[in-house]
Amino acid sequence: MNSFGAWIVGLWLTYTAVLIVLSRYAKKKAESGGGDSFWVGGRSFKPWMVFVCITGLFSGSSFISVLELSYKVGISAAWYGVAEMVHVLIIALLLIANLRRLKMVTVSGLIGDKFGRLALGVSGAITAFTFPMWSVATALAFASGLHVYTSLSLPVSIAITSITLLIFLQSGGMWSIVVTQTANSLAFAAMFIVGCIAFFIEPGLGGLAQLAAAQPAMFSATNAGLQVIIAWFATFLINVFVAQAAFQMALSCRTPEEGRKGLLMAFGANAFFIVFGVLFGLSAAIVVPGGARGMIAIPQYLAQVLPAPLVGVFFLGIWAAALGWGAPCQFSGATSLGRDVMGAINPSLSDQRKVTYTKYALAALTLEMILLGLMRSENASWWNVLAWTLRNGSTFAPVIVALVWPLATRRGAIAALVGGFISGLAWYALGGWDPVKFFYNIHPVFIGMTFNILLMVLVSMTEKAGQWKFKFDQSSGRKTLGIVSAAAMVIFVITALTQFNWLFQKGLIGLNLFLIVTAIFVNVMVFIVPITSETAAAEQAA
Repeated sequence: MNSFGAWIVGLWLTYTAVLIVLSRYAKKKAESGGGDSFWVGGRSFKPWMVFVCITGLFSGSSFISVLELSYKVGISAAWYGVAEMVHVLIIALLLIANLRRLKMVTVSGLIGDKFGRLALGVSGAITAFTFPMWSVATALAFASGLHVYTSLSLPVSIAITSITLLIFLQSGGMWSIVVTQTANSLAFAAMFIVGCIAFFIEPGLGGLAQLAAAQPAMFSATNAGLQVIIAWFATFLINVFVAQAAFQMALSCRTPEEGRKGLLMAFGANAFFIVFGVLFGLSAAIVVPGGARGMIAIPQYLAQVLPAPLVGVFFLGIWAAALGWGAPCQFSGATSLGRDVMGAINPSLSDQRKVTYTKYALAALTLEMILLGLMRSENASWWNVLAWTLRNGSTFAPVIVALVWPLATRRGAIAALVGGFISGLAWYALGGWDPVKFFYNIHPVFIGMTFNILLMVLVSMTEKAGQWKFKFDQSSGRKTLGIVSAAAMVIFVITALTQFNWLFQKGLIGLNLFLIVTAIFVNVMVFIVPITSETAAAEQAA
């Protein structure tokens, strides 16, 4: 181990030890309030607590993804962070109040409340399976630093990182997360300062100018690929309705208004993570060009321009990002597995037993996280997109109809959950699991989402044949929504028929198909309503 490794390991272990001590306080807070306190902090968080939780969750993750992507594609990586910012803003402005009124803990729990135990178990299992994919994406960043600066192999580094996440979450649940995220925010600030020092030492503003002249594509707003950028936005927009970890954090606040305030604060802070992620990624591309993996090039760059203590501080921030994103994801996935799946198997379980099962689930998901990291360690951001494809492609339609469409059935929900998951996974497999080249040039997220919606609607309407009717006499707001979505459907169909080749070349066929199906979905929910007993009697009399 060289001096860089010694500083990284030393700061990491010291920081980890401090957080373990702080987690003892979190454990007392969690145990004092039972399961509700463990899962949603007893709904007693203040706005600043939501702020640090959401900042650590989404901003830390965005920073890692933007940092890695900008090394390869330049400033267009910023769109990943922008998509995440929009996603947080929509949750803050439109969803928090309604979800708090429902006293929601998990998305799978919401689906189970509407569609029964089988749907609860299936949605909980899918959610639990996908969350370690998000966790491993950021854990790989810190594990890469350990691998470069120490004698540890990458698999061992991944295992150590994953197990450390487990140590926190076994202590105090949501209270452990808020304590950790507060400390992480300070580590982020220190990382940004050190990163800026590295930038001004080398390459500086002159280095950016030289890169722009030598590789102008690195400063193109679409260098990441139009389809990939659109998929980022589409994925985050869909994630608005199923962002379980973010919901758990925001809904832990005392009131919906305070939760919204914390989200808006996090929305503003994310801009710093995007800017610095791009800046540091470009710096590594200038100083250490031609590398295959951005997360290996970053520590190599820093070692050339900074002394060991400052490199240690920078990677303490990377560890904070791994904790900030990975810990809540692991906890939220374990909540679905331990609380929802086990609750579906045995509805008589007490909250205390569910907390125990949640802790067992954390250990199981840690093992999954290690295995995923070993399977594909060269592309951390890919795991994020795969997880969104599978989880969002399964739960989106069931969540929406659970809130607004009374004709939805249990079989429809099961078909949507399973069909969306399998179709998205299969499409990735057909494309060879490539992160940017897809089967028939269609991103798997659009395939999963399309099947998810179609199966939800078709199975439900078939099962309830004769129990629904078209109703065009709606309120002005609903009628306007239906007319606008119908017009959009026509436009997208015409575009598909007349501009198919252009859409295919740009990788937009999948998006266009998904928009058509979404427009149909909106019209179904607006204009197709149940036939009530009073309505049926009136029609028979007529």
